Amino acid sequence: MLDKVVIANRGEIALRILRACHALGIRTVAVHSTVDRNLKHVAMADESVCIGPAPSSESYLNMASIIAAAEVTDAQAIHPGYGFLSENADFAERVEQSGFIFIGPRAETIRLMGDKVEAIRAMKDAGVPCVPGSGGPLGDDNAANIKIAREIGYPIIVKAAGGGGGRGMRVVHTEAHLNAAIQTTKSEAKAAFGNDMVYMEKFLENPRHVEIQVLADGQGSAIHLGERDCSMQRRHQKVVEEAPAPGITPEQRAEIGKVCVEACIRIGYRGAGTFEFLYENGRFYFIEMNTRIQVEHPVTELVTGIDLVREQLMIAAGRKLSIKQSDIVLEGHAIECRINAEDPETFMPCPGLIQHFHAPGGPGVRVDSHIYEGYRVPPNYDSMIGKLIVHGPDRDTAIARMRVALSEMVVDGIKTNIPLQQRILSDAGFQQGGMNIHYLEKRLKEQKEKTISIV
Repeated sequence: MLDKVVIANRGEIALRILRACHALGIRTVAVHSTVDRNLKHVAMADESVCIGPAPSSESYLNMASIIAAAEVTDAQAIHPGYGFLSENADFAERVEQSGFIFIGPRAETIRLMGDKVEAIRAMKDAGVPCVPGSGGPLGDDNAANIKIAREIGYPIIVKAAGGGGGRGMRVVHTEAHLNAAIQTTKSEAKAAFGNDMVYMEKFLENPRHVEIQVLADGQGSAIHLGERDCSMQRRHQKVVEEAPAPGITPEQRAEIGKVCVEACIRIGYRGAGTFEFLYENGRFYFIEMNTRIQVEHPVTELVTGIDLVREQLMIAAGRKLSIKQSDIVLEGHAIECRINAEDPETFMPCPGLIQHFHAPGGPGVRVDSHIYEGYRVPPNYDSMIGKLIVHGPDRDTAIARMRVALSEMVVDGIKTNIPLQQRILSDAGFQQGGMNIHYLEKRLKEQKEKTISIV
């Protein structure tokens, strides 16, 4: 087993990793920025190292400082969590070259999956169903691009090959707007990702976002742990996630899960990963693979009983998978609400001092959060301050438990999106299940227009 791990992240995921390490008897090193010295996991870690000032570019994205922290503390491995450097192939490579274990896939795998064009090619070769598209990067030949779009059929979506997190994409409904959209997306991609390569896909108008969680040991064994529905989104950002996905049959789950497992074995995948699909009219279409632990991993943990972070650590230590596919049985239903420090109406970030905090409880309730009374939420990072997760024997029970848990949760001193989550859980469409990725934004727009008309 690993002896000491550097946790190269902050907030709730850093605390989650720390707890998994301590449960396995692994010592921990918390790296932190100057503004994050009062984080809960920093106080709980066996050692801590300040790696720079508040800007993430000078701390959590500073590869040299993180590796130096591993060197001075004699750590064996580095866990990147999610976000920051978690899917940076260069960082994974530098970690391994420096003599440490990167708790995640190999650098070449991250690089492959980070290039959306090459990822789609690899998945097609592995038999994973993909969205009809250009099959490669778009060139500067306008006539050729128009021909590709006509063959795919409008509407189409232009995407940055190096994009992610809902950025670097543009929907085109008519031929007249195609070339301008391609050039604009290229310019934005170059500025945001340092890579102006873009590609084209069929734009599915009413899909759901359904993803498959996998674990692979890089030694020839892989399993899937069922699916999650992440269709409640705003501006391509997930707001509510659940497992299993409403309406997905055991036969569909087994079929798409097997395809993903076979793809993992084919590319020599190592660690935890997620295949993200658009799902429409009973068909799955691969869009990307996340080569890290996901924000929404707790819902999978609650319905399978598998500790995904523990498994990451075991795999990184060189252990073969001890879990077989036949061991995975989905029990009940789980829902996760992301709790953000933001105005629930305008969605503007609301950093500040938490004057009072009360975490909800009760059967099947889990809170993954780093906040506490007296903690000051800094303005420098993502606004998510925690995750509220519930589990019940069925979806209706899970919804009921989540509504109670949201009503019990108290975060005073700053604004949060708890009122928004309460509206979502009470929404008839959400309660019905199976809504598409555009549903939440449509409902928010309707509510805003209704409020304006009343005023």
